[in-house]
Amino acid sequence: MKILKNNFFCKGLDRLSDDIPFPSCEAEKPAALLKQCPVFQPTPLLQSQTLALKSNIANLSIKDERNRLGLGSFKALGAAYVIACDAQATGSQDQTNCLNEVTYVTASAGNHGLSVASGAMTFGAKAVVFLADTVPESFAQRLRDKNAIVVRHGQTYEESMQGALDAADEKGWKLLSDSSWPGYFDVPHRLMEGYLQLAQETVEQLSHTPSHIFLQAGVGGFAGAVAALFRAKWGSKPIIIVAEPSAAPALHESIKAGRPVVTTGPVSSMGRLDCKEPSLIALKGLARDANWFVTVDDQEVESILSLLSNQGLATTPSGAAGIAALLYADDHREQLQLTTQSRVLAFITEGS
Repeated sequence: MKILKNNFFCKGLDRLSDDIPFPSCEAEKPAALLKQCPVFQPTPLLQSQTLALKSNIANLSIKDERNRLGLGSFKALGAAYVIACDAQATGSQDQTNCLNEVTYVTASAGNHGLSVASGAMTFGAKAVVFLADTVPESFAQRLRDKNAIVVRHGQTYEESMQGALDAADEKGWKLLSDSSWPGYFDVPHRLMEGYLQLAQETVEQLSHTPSHIFLQAGVGGFAGAVAALFRAKWGSKPIIIVAEPSAAPALHESIKAGRPVVTTGPVSSMGRLDCKEPSLIALKGLARDANWFVTVDDQEVESILSLLSNQGLATTPSGAAGIAALLYADDHREQLQLTTQSRVLAFITEGS
């Protein structure tokens, strides 16, 4: 595991454009919409004494997103929230068919596509999801089961994303990405706002302010959103550590360089985190809000999956990355200020 201290903490990156917004902290917006959802319920906050002892800390709280809204990951709160906002904006009394003339298009390596497909189906819209050839056919079928049109395009997520961008331009479809780049901020900013629901639930479920928070990141949308709300609620006290795959350290390298950096590397088993370029909104927020950036190897994450499963916490390498960073932090405890008195918050972001 490699670690990097964030020298921009509290200050942020001056070299990022003023046009890039910071992540939202308005948790009441997604909460109001979710109150109208008949299947909504908060996900649990679990305690693991076994993992706490293994990490030599006092307490480990784990926010468990494996059953969020029946979609199996935190991303159920993202794209579907954007589509729900679009539906609400129509003012239609028939919410089940109010977006029947809209087609949403995206690229996905996993759960984001399911969120787009689910939201589109709920409000009568169409969903087109571009997948790289490396994405399993079982996932493609899950999308088709939610009425999404699946388009295979390219060998990597980046190539499938380019296909989605081209299709949006050519056909006039609405692009719904979970990342952000110059000129594309409004949709991903709102998408990240949806993630505030899980952060607000966590604040309400915890009886104490954690000393440390471990957050896994791909493009950084999840980490950027929840870190912003945790800072708003808990101030500067928690030490926030962002964990990325060693094969895709886009945020780590961007903070190191003081500017957005596109990285290269092999394919990671942490597929949902295997993102070589950061979301600019997330980077702007995390440069201000995170204390440390760390990278974890595929082998490190894979080595703890059976341990988690034995504890009733079965997940994927992507879902376990934050906990893996904690468990492999032994050589960096002093730098990260981890002690036997530390009370840590971590996340399982998806089911197995």
